[in-house]
Amino acid sequence: MAIQNPVIRDSAITFNAQEKTAAEYHRDIRDLPCFLVAEEGGEVLGFVSYLPFRRGIGYARTVEHTIVLSEAARGRGVGRALMAAAEARARAQGMGSIWAGVSGENPGGVDFHARLGFEKVAVLPKVGFKFGRWMDLVLMRKWLGDADTPKT
Repeated sequence: MAIQNPVIRDSAITFNAQEKTAAEYHRDIRDLPCFLVAEEGGEVLGFVSYLPFRRGIGYARTVEHTIVLSEAARGRGVGRALMAAAEARARAQGMGSIWAGVSGENPGGVDFHARLGFEKVAVLPKVGFKFGRWMDLVLMRKWLGDADTPKT
């Protein structure tokens, strides 16, 4: 909560305007197919999670992730390590791709994902609304490959 709620409250990195409660984090940790935390000395440096991209059986091999880092973690490889762990878990679960929905007002987030091999697939203009203005969403995808994906 200490690292994500300020992002929710004070930035356009997420379109969500409602801070999360401890109960919501507990539910996410319990229910999401992936919720990984990086910590150092008992301090949370960041987390990555993912959930199904959309409902429906046709999307069962596609996930969308969220990654949040504390200020202290930025530029230290923590985000890269979290994403590598999430991608490994997604591959092991038979996922074909992992998606990022990045605020158009977060060029650092777009650059971060591009450095990790995500490709920009689309820009959805004016789909987010926060702070009294419309914002674009940049959709980025990383193909995880066919090797471990079941053919069913």
